Amino acid sequence: MDVDIWAWVGETQQQLSEAGNVGLAMALGDLPAQAYEGRYPQLDVMAPAIAQQAETLELPWIEFYARYWHLIGRIGDRAQGAVSIDDARQLLTFAEREDVRECPATPAAVEALAIAWANTDGPGYAGDRLETLGAHIEGMSPERPAFTGLVTQYVAALIDAGKPGEAVTYAESAIERLRTAGREASWELGAENARALLAADRAADALDALQAAAGFQADDPVAKEHRDGVRRALILATLGRIAEAVDALPDLDVVGEHPRVFVEWSRAVSKLAGSSQITNTWQLGRVLRQWMDYFGMMGGYHARVELALIAGDLAIGRQGVWQARLLADVAESGAAELRESGDVSERVVALRAAADAAAEPKAPGPLEERVGLFDAADGFNADPEKWVGWLAPLSGQDVEATRRHTTTLGFLGYPATGADIYWKLLVDSGDIASADTDDVAYLTTLLIDARQDERLEQMAALLPHDAQHLALARLHSARERWQETAEAAEHAVAAGAGVDARRLLSGAAQQLDQNARAAEVLLEVLDELTDEDVWRMVVMATSAEDWDTVRKGAAKIGMPIKSKEGPIEEEMGLIRLILPAPDGGQRQVLSIRTGPATARLALPQPRGMDYNAGDLVVFDPQLLEPVPDDPEEQQNFVPPFAAVRILRPGGYTSYFFDGAAPSESDWAEFTEVMAERGWPMWVYSDENYTISHPTSGEPLPGVFGWVAVPPDVSPSEVDALLDDATERWVHPLAWLDLAREIDVEVERHERIVKEYGL
Repeated sequence: MDVDIWAWVGETQQQLSEAGNVGLAMALGDLPAQAYEGRYPQLDVMAPAIAQQAETLELPWIEFYARYWHLIGRIGDRAQGAVSIDDARQLLTFAEREDVRECPATPAAVEALAIAWANTDGPGYAGDRLETLGAHIEGMSPERPAFTGLVTQYVAALIDAGKPGEAVTYAESAIERLRTAGREASWELGAENARALLAADRAADALDALQAAAGFQADDPVAKEHRDGVRRALILATLGRIAEAVDALPDLDVVGEHPRVFVEWSRAVSKLAGSSQITNTWQLGRVLRQWMDYFGMMGGYHARVELALIAGDLAIGRQGVWQARLLADVAESGAAELRESGDVSERVVALRAAADAAAEPKAPGPLEERVGLFDAADGFNADPEKWVGWLAPLSGQDVEATRRHTTTLGFLGYPATGADIYWKLLVDSGDIASADTDDVAYLTTLLIDARQDERLEQMAALLPHDAQHLALARLHSARERWQETAEAAEHAVAAGAGVDARRLLSGAAQQLDQNARAAEVLLEVLDELTDEDVWRMVVMATSAEDWDTVRKGAAKIGMPIKSKEGPIEEEMGLIRLILPAPDGGQRQVLSIRTGPATARLALPQPRGMDYNAGDLVVFDPQLLEPVPDDPEEQQNFVPPFAAVRILRPGGYTSYFFDGAAPSESDWAEFTEVMAERGWPMWVYSDENYTISHPTSGEPLPGVFGWVAVPPDVSPSEVDALLDDATERWVHPLAWLDLAREIDVEVERHERIVKEYGL
């Protein structure tokens, strides 16, 4: 993005703040960080909100900015493919509008479309990428901020087009052009040059190029370290420098959150799996299978096929013959979605041949003893991948073996295969109507995980009334269709389907904001509930202000309540409530617990927030952090809980103050005055906050914060008290917003703000 757009964003932030849109102003500047740092829940909420606000305010550049960063958050680290192409095309169309095209950042829309195409099917879209990118790069000066990103994508497209030699020449020419223009290449361009060299069978040169790029600034600085590690490991592994490659390779717990590097990391691991330092385990196979499913959902067609083939080879290496055959099927079916399948067919044939030639692991005992041996196996050290093979001859015939075999298949990421086996045993045989409830539950889970909704509905139609509606309720709940869940679960409860049906009904009612019903349906079977169920009931009953049910729940879990009726208002200690912030993030607010699931906010919040001191909040009593083991740490531990909803607003209003910090005695007197009146006050500045002396310009310790007052206190009373409490201070305190609100001494406060540089 161009520096001009950053200036424009800064100005707009100020305008939004002055117009009272503090939350949007805060979020606007935070969008790039949200995209780069992986704060996607925030980004997915805030970016569309900003885009909509910008459209309303007729600020198309800001609308482009918000839409662009939202898209980058999807196609960058999350590597979304086909699901993002339409949005990328629409962004490019928007960028070509007359009132947008002069924005210096609009070429980024071309780059975004190229990335979306590459994520979907790099080789298949290579021609489209080269044509589209080439048209925009032609005649573009390397001084332009968009140049580096566009040429990086052009190099990537050349590699995917099977032209690595041209890609190297193009990348090195672009790097030199940038140097001549007084600009440095990005790390991404240098790393793509290294990838081109590796594809051209010049691994040693690729390592040199990656090393040369190490000092370049990255467009995505947060991702640079792990992306560099993955590429370095792949190059070193190709060179046979195994120990160095293993050292460079980021751990799975690092790359597991970054889909953009899944395929390249897997390639590196496949080259290192034969070493003693990288263990080729069933856990690795399970993770790769999860990654395939991810790309299947995101439309990353080429990545899914590539991962299936890599995972298949790794499965052969650990004698996972059955899995290799299934992965060959995945790759073959996935190839049909590719615009350019390349050598996929040949690799699939080779994988199947390797599976046919591989020796299966020796079974632990006779066929008739395997169910018992499975049950006796060490749950921590047993290899579920091997057990799938060992139980396969019995599965589909013996019910006990089928249960274990198919659920293990589902655990390893093959629910559709398990569902097929169970289906033949229970449905095709006509025995489903009289099947054990556990078998119906297992098959339901497999069908849900395999996303075979129509098949599940077909099975449900063959079940007795209670089991039929319980299965449908589970399906609707998994797909977050809450009204349908509630209706199906109501039928199941009425037919006597048990506690599971009640849990589904209660959860759906809560999602539909029917908390009284949600609590009631659990209260009816209170003696059958687990503690977790009871806590859920307490939260829902609290939201409905059904204090009688709250007391019954508290008694069930052994939590004493002093009062016998009416609202529960007791002091149960300090807690931290985690609430949403305007930028889509989270905010911790010190609060006083007043009941099993209620707390009153103790700290004033800035204007523009949806909550403030004095608000009574319902929270989820499940601790978000464990209690420390250290007794000293326990003394200072304030337990954190997630807020659920505002039960009753306190009606408090916050006022901002800012200025030079007074003496300790003056500040103690000031806080005492606030405490006497019961006005919550909190300082948001820290020891690093300084302001300027009005005459010497020397830095002075500063202080700013908010004071909140109850609804029966007028703004004029607040002004008078602040005036009284601070009149003897060496340096004055300013409360400009309050002064403007009541039109009292506005000029004086404006002068203080200006003179002290507040």
